[in-house]
Amino acid sequence: MLETVIIVVHLLVALGLVALVLLQQGKGADAGASFGAGASGTVFGSQGSATFLSRFTATLAAVFFATSLGLAFFAKDKADMLKTDGLPDPAVLEVPSKPAAEDVPVLEVQKPASSDVPAGVEQKQ
Repeated sequence: MLETVIIVVHLLVALGLVALVLLQQGKGADAGASFGAGASGTVFGSQGSATFLSRFTATLAAVFFATSLGLAFFAKDKADMLKTDGLPDPAVLEVPSKPAAEDVPVLEVQKPASSDVPAGVEQKQ
């Protein structure tokens, strides 16, 4: 149950991070604002928007990091539980297989052909 809650929070924080990063302006966009291009009419003041968005982004990044560690903890617990149940580690599990030579039908033993004699002529001994 707790793992499901952490997964949901993790996904919501990830989507929020993507949205906040896309909302923020690049450093090159400050050139117009430095000449007073309508900064007084903004919701957060002349410089408050960048500070608010960057702080909120940093907070969401910290929450994302914490949920990532929590999910890693749950994954480690699941792996440890599988090992204690007596199940073999799938990476070490070896499945015996027959050699490829047993799959081939056995042919009759043929006489070795001599390189001096043509294929259709029998050798006299």
